[in-house]
Amino acid sequence: MAPDLPPVPDRPSPRAPRTTTADEGRAVPLHRLAAHRQRPGSSAVDLSEPPTPPALRRLAPELGLHTADLFVIAGVDVPADLAPVDPSAGRHIPRLVRAALALPPRQRTVLRRYAAALPQQERPAPAPGPPAHERYPDGPGALLMRLVRNRNLGWTATAMTFLLLTGGYWSAATYGRVARGTVPLTAELLADFCAVLDVPADDLAAVTGVALPGPDASPTANAGTAGVAELIWDVRRLTESQLRAVTDLAEAMWR
Repeated sequence: MAPDLPPVPDRPSPRAPRTTTADEGRAVPLHRLAAHRQRPGSSAVDLSEPPTPPALRRLAPELGLHTADLFVIAGVDVPADLAPVDPSAGRHIPRLVRAALALPPRQRTVLRRYAAALPQQERPAPAPGPPAHERYPDGPGALLMRLVRNRNLGWTATAMTFLLLTGGYWSAATYGRVARGTVPLTAELLADFCAVLDVPADDLAAVTGVALPGPDASPTANAGTAGVAELIWDVRRLTESQLRAVTDLAEAMWR
């Protein structure tokens, strides 16, 4: 009689993302993104390899996502060369957004090209870690606020930017409570994040596990804000003086 053989362990799906990090909770959004991209009609990408920095840099263009955002989704710290250069510049973004909203789409495109042509400056100081009040427990609200921080927006600038783009105002501290999970992430609030973040809305719904409201309820359907979320991304790594120059140009274009 042949000897009993040890059971063969189940093999993981070739597209099931694996993680080597100790904190499994931080990898949940990447698992959700992988499942979403495997659905019919989606652009499936192999997410089976561990989410190391080289792998994430390689995968981001295939997924059509900003590389720094994929680091956040994967629960991996954003490298210094992808993080905002000058944290003090972020407080000027609402002024830029206000000016950009007064421009027609064609002029917003000109503004974006000007911002993209500005030289990348050296970081004036080593990249700081998040301030104490932005060290959130993992959750869907924390993920979204980390994506917002990728755009060099602190709480106050976030509240002002959301007001300009969505018409809804919450206090700066309330966005902190969203990040900590004490204020729930609703479908309507997720739609507001979609209006500010240059990330596909269906991907944001997938990684947070929150369904979007109907298209008529989503601020992203407002053509009057077209290109503004992209502009916020374009200026995220500018210095304070460079961001002021972009804003001065925006204001000069509509006056």
